[in-house]
Amino acid sequence: MPLLRCYLIIIKILVILPAVLNAQDKEVITQQGYTLTVVNNDATFDNSVKTQLIDTFFEVYPLLTKTYNKHSIKEITFLIDTAYHGVAEAGGGVVRYSSAWFHKHPADIDVVTHEVMHIVQSYPGDAGPGWITEGIADYVRYKFGLSNEVGGWRLPEFTSGHHYSNSYRIAARFFVWLEKNEKKGIVKTIDEAMRNKTFTENIWKQETGKTLDELWKSYSDKPAI
Repeated sequence: MPLLRCYLIIIKILVILPAVLNAQDKEVITQQGYTLTVVNNDATFDNSVKTQLIDTFFEVYPLLTKTYNKHSIKEITFLIDTAYHGVAEAGGGVVRYSSAWFHKHPADIDVVTHEVMHIVQSYPGDAGPGWITEGIADYVRYKFGLSNEVGGWRLPEFTSGHHYSNSYRIAARFFVWLEKNEKKGIVKTIDEAMRNKTFTENIWKQETGKTLDELWKSYSDKPAI
């Protein structure tokens, strides 16, 4: 593992550790050969939401590891954190969730699907563009998510102001189009190249006969999915 990546993981653990030590409750669940530890430092967190987070993990994570990376780690920690002010983040086998986010958006359960895909990705440093990392995670949420509709999460309609580098759902929609119109399985190919650090800009032409910008132009002309 690159030294910089090791340092980043250590820093993340040091940031998270106080929340773990101050946790209100801790639960360890093992199913299907996977172990999920849930650490919650919010005494007011809705237990039904926590149950849905757990259920979604055991429904989705084994499927993602089977589909994209059979060497994914088997032990994951969910940290429900009152001190975290984003939505969620993943690294070093830990997914950190903002408890405040789920107080406001209790149906946004498929945040789990996006974040655990980052664990499956496990891309090394400088693997490739960040928009691909986040675009694939949202593509996977779109394809494998269990409650996107209930949570009000969907891919945006294409507009002329979009660009693949906008990342997240905009890039995810582009990936959906590529799978349908250019080459089935291209997302898995790109994912593997990123993880193996063999990704180059030439991969688009190798896989489809077109450059990335040519693919985006074709998508822009006929963006229906």
